[in-house]
Amino acid sequence: MAWLSLTVLLVGVSFLGCLYPLVDFCFSGETRGQKPNFVIILADDMGWGDLGANWAETKDTANLDKMAAEGMRFVDFHAAASTCSPSRASLLTGRLGLRNGVTHNFAVTSVGGLPLNETTLAEVLQEAGYITGMIGKWHLGHHSSYHPNFRGFDYYFGIPYSHDMGCTDTPGYNHPPCPACPQGDRAARSPDRDCYTDVALPLYENLNIVEQPVNLSGLAQKYAEKATQFIQRASTSRRPFLLYVGLAHMHVPLTRTQLSADPQGRTPYAAGLREMDSLVGQIKDRVDRTAKENTFLWFTGDNGPWAQKCELAGSVGPFAGSWQAQQGGSPAKQTTWEGGHRVPAVAYWPGRVPINVTSTALLSVLDIFPTVVALAGASLPRGRRFDGLDASEVLLGASQTGHRALFHPNSGAAGEYGALQTVRLERYKAFYVTGGAKACDGSVGPEQRHEPPLIFNLEDAAEAVPLERGSAEYRSVLPEVREVLADVLQDIAHDNISRADYAQDPSVTPCCNPHQIACRCHTTSQTDVSTSRNVGK
Repeated sequence: MAWLSLTVLLVGVSFLGCLYPLVDFCFSGETRGQKPNFVIILADDMGWGDLGANWAETKDTANLDKMAAEGMRFVDFHAAASTCSPSRASLLTGRLGLRNGVTHNFAVTSVGGLPLNETTLAEVLQEAGYITGMIGKWHLGHHSSYHPNFRGFDYYFGIPYSHDMGCTDTPGYNHPPCPACPQGDRAARSPDRDCYTDVALPLYENLNIVEQPVNLSGLAQKYAEKATQFIQRASTSRRPFLLYVGLAHMHVPLTRTQLSADPQGRTPYAAGLREMDSLVGQIKDRVDRTAKENTFLWFTGDNGPWAQKCELAGSVGPFAGSWQAQQGGSPAKQTTWEGGHRVPAVAYWPGRVPINVTSTALLSVLDIFPTVVALAGASLPRGRRFDGLDASEVLLGASQTGHRALFHPNSGAAGEYGALQTVRLERYKAFYVTGGAKACDGSVGPEQRHEPPLIFNLEDAAEAVPLERGSAEYRSVLPEVREVLADVLQDIAHDNISRADYAQDPSVTPCCNPHQIACRCHTTSQTDVSTSRNVGK
């Protein structure tokens, strides 16, 4: 393996009035120019039907649609869970929450995060000689060693959790609306428990808070600038790189900036889609200008739309979860209905990924880890088992075979967090427990347990009518469902599993100035805060 030393230096390069921390890599060996680069972009709460290439009713994703036409679009691609932290943990480990320990979301006051004995994709590629950067939402622990800089990322710029988990001076669109951060010397209180008013939303650059509260109106452009800078400078260094971008879009609050500048009178959600699409387009354009032939770009989502946000939530397309809708509640985010975990996915790599191909292979966010590791010529961590598969042959057009079975963990709407009680087997899907998340009208579908399970043939995309339990089709599928579920549970029982620390302590809340109401910082620019740190291993 090539010798590698890693340091982060603060260099005097002006960029919109700011100093940018450049990751400087001294190296020797034969890695130059041979390994592919990777850009992974993860949208937040984006529905399958929010991608125009998937759903003709959507007209706001021109750049993503172009990328799909120039690459491969996946129509049967699934998040590893139907809520934020578990989905992201699975992306970075290739393992379900029952293995990696992350079964539900972390809080502003969380002491822990993704267990430290779990190896992240960034750590694997770092060992293989890659420069690694992360821009955007992390949500896998912010305190102490759980911070991205200690989980394999040489550079980090972003918000450590969802951007509704703190107040701002530019609150944007939410349902119900949340107030701005308090001014003066008195803290404000919101009657809505979903609003955060005591602590402002922080923006980190590496280990330092550079803005609190975050100005959400300018966040998308900051992310675009930092991402394109990272790609440019990594390419100039001629080191292979991994860039992971966790978008704020399409999670609430949606910013007001793009709507006020929109002459077409679009809804806040449609305007937000356009802003997200523009951000992705800027990243792709920089890849095309600097490292087009040797960079693999993978776009997908963390889970389906958050239906309780009403007109501020996205589209599930044809995956309406009609059976659950009739029972009550939402069949989208936090549920194991298709609308909760079937997400848009596009792969782009000129000259390697075939153009304008629609893949029907059954794939998952879990597959990103083993696929990228394989394409990088690295090795999977030893002493643990993985739920993802190497999808390289599918991506490169040599196969249409993905998973035979997937397991969708409970994500808040029903059942114990992380438990595997929904099974996808080829074109069939079995539910041992059902329930609806909070819907726009405030209703919640009751938890119902099913033994034997409900089984749907997904040719019925709306999951409207389950198979008759006495039918020949049901009787032929049920034993196979039971077998694959028993097998995975047995495999997990004999695996090296982790346990996340979900303890909370208010003292770990990110706060750049505890003497100010809502932890306000009074810095004038990011140059006021040093970003130099040593991340050598």
